[in-house]
Amino acid sequence: MVKSSKSESRLPVLGINSLGRIGKLSLWHHVGRKYFKEIVVNLGRDVGTGMDTIARLIEADGTYGLLHRFLYGIKAQPVIQITDNKNGKMIIDGIPVTILREERNPLNIPWRQYGADIVVDCSGNFKDPTVPVDDKKGSIRGHLNGGAKVVIHSAPFKINNKALSTPDDTTTLIYGINHTAFDRKKHLLVSAASCTTTALAHMVKPLLGNEETSTILTASMSTIHAVTNSQSVLDKLPKAGEKDIRKTRSILNNIILTSTGAAKTLIEVIPEVKNIGFMGDSIRVPTNTLSLIILNATFQARQNEAGETASINTKKLNEIYRKVAQDNLLVRFTMQQNVSTDLIGEDAAVIIEGQFNHTRTAYIPVDLSHIPNLPEGLLHGIGDRMLKVPVVHAKIFGWYDNEYGSYTNRMGDLTVYIHKNIQ
Repeated sequence: MVKSSKSESRLPVLGINSLGRIGKLSLWHHVGRKYFKEIVVNLGRDVGTGMDTIARLIEADGTYGLLHRFLYGIKAQPVIQITDNKNGKMIIDGIPVTILREERNPLNIPWRQYGADIVVDCSGNFKDPTVPVDDKKGSIRGHLNGGAKVVIHSAPFKINNKALSTPDDTTTLIYGINHTAFDRKKHLLVSAASCTTTALAHMVKPLLGNEETSTILTASMSTIHAVTNSQSVLDKLPKAGEKDIRKTRSILNNIILTSTGAAKTLIEVIPEVKNIGFMGDSIRVPTNTLSLIILNATFQARQNEAGETASINTKKLNEIYRKVAQDNLLVRFTMQQNVSTDLIGEDAAVIIEGQFNHTRTAYIPVDLSHIPNLPEGLLHGIGDRMLKVPVVHAKIFGWYDNEYGSYTNRMGDLTVYIHKNIQ
């Protein structure tokens, strides 16, 4: 535990609840970043044969390799040293890390004892911010009772009782999109959205911010998404009441259609999207990380001063993203011929695949007599009730490392930003 005197400010301490995929990679991120001077990780139970097992699970990763090589390259030496087996103490690359193994209910985790003002909950178990703090199954609000000033949730919030609204102290923030909306006097529970929403928001915001492409009539997205731990290695029986049995099928050899809440969550971080008929879906494929968003957008074409239809073409779209990438390190633009493994670990919210973006201009016939509430006099004055409306259809491709490079790094940025703003 980091000690401090009354004459000096307390050094920053981070709490992480759970050591699953995002919890473990958050630990990697913050060990490498060195902003937090101590990290406390709650597991809530014993693991394997003790601290040796935990240290090995932290050190080695099937996707990103060994931690020391990830941080410093192929010639690096191990950076984890166990200092106290009984009390769960270790040093990881100079950062003191404490492993807690007793309490699983957030209400009983002693964050205050360790000085952890901010806690990142990566358990995936406490998605509903309306659940009372003393609920017997646990509540994300329990972390506040344990001493955290702000809790960041590594997934979208989901309110089970549809009659309830989002509490006033709860918000959804994506770093680089709306993170400055954090209000230290108001927000106690923060969702960092999802990996897909993070990448999607960084694809959509540049379009809405450009005068020519801001006229999005409708849009949809599909994410070709890497496997997650919610899926099965081999086929298994679904739980009672399970409606979507496809996730119980083996991910080793299947392409699996499923849903995503990315389009819905997008409205929370970019409210103007509400005016667009946005849809989303997910296609799970048997890769361990690196996913791809295919964004379909339809724009209303505009006319130039000569009365000619000024199309939004592929060149224009690529210029928009190329310019954004020059000013915003969270968006990258590439004209290389990438495959997914080329971009694993890439530190960007999204990497726009410019070589594959494309557009098509078309004229959509619109029967004005089918449009409700138009004045009858207007219809008579027009004469021909069939109008041809010029539109541009666009497909925009964006890669994102759904585990570390895109999502965990952006949540890490958000965590540091919030911590700096609650002091």
